[in-house]
Amino acid sequence: MPTSLQYQRPSTTGDTTNASYKQLQEVSLTRGMSDVPEHVELSHTHVVGPSQCFSVVVQDVDAPASTVWSILSRFEHPQAYKHFVKSCHVVVGDGHEVGSVREVRVVSGLPAAFSLERLEIMDDDHHVISFSVVGGDHRLQNYRSVTTVHESEDGEKRTRVVESYVVDVPVGNDKEETCSFADTIVRCNLQSLAKLAENSPIIE
Repeated sequence: MPTSLQYQRPSTTGDTTNASYKQLQEVSLTRGMSDVPEHVELSHTHVVGPSQCFSVVVQDVDAPASTVWSILSRFEHPQAYKHFVKSCHVVVGDGHEVGSVREVRVVSGLPAAFSLERLEIMDDDHHVISFSVVGGDHRLQNYRSVTTVHESEDGEKRTRVVESYVVDVPVGNDKEETCSFADTIVRCNLQSLAKLAENSPIIE
């Protein structure tokens, strides 16, 4: 069965924040999605500022969740499925404990050379991983991503990967431009993850 990609971006029309008061807003990015476990919805609830944008991308994978997670959870080796990554080195921690920091070098042709990323969540039981960007020479300032993996409830060996993020909107750009840029990267990464998992040995 071919991989199915679903993409959903919450509307930014009128902003989710109150521009007059510059308040932070708590936003659930999976609200309205069907068959979403409670822990997944909680994981994709973000606090969003007035100068930030957010989005969520959903990828279905014809492979068990355990197989997908075995690839996704390798914080120290994102280049396994992220084709924009040229190399990765863990500079703080062991790459599995929360607080670990990796230095990611990206391929030429992108408007960046490297990114410093800190592991915020590593939940092997619920298949949740999160990282935040803490440095680098790119436009994704204060970027925080959460990715969850859960199997469908139809009895098939089918997995749903949900990745959401929040990021600052750079000066001179609008929310639509910033989300389009980030969405393109996330979408390509998840498509690559799906292909790799679907062609990997099944891990129970």
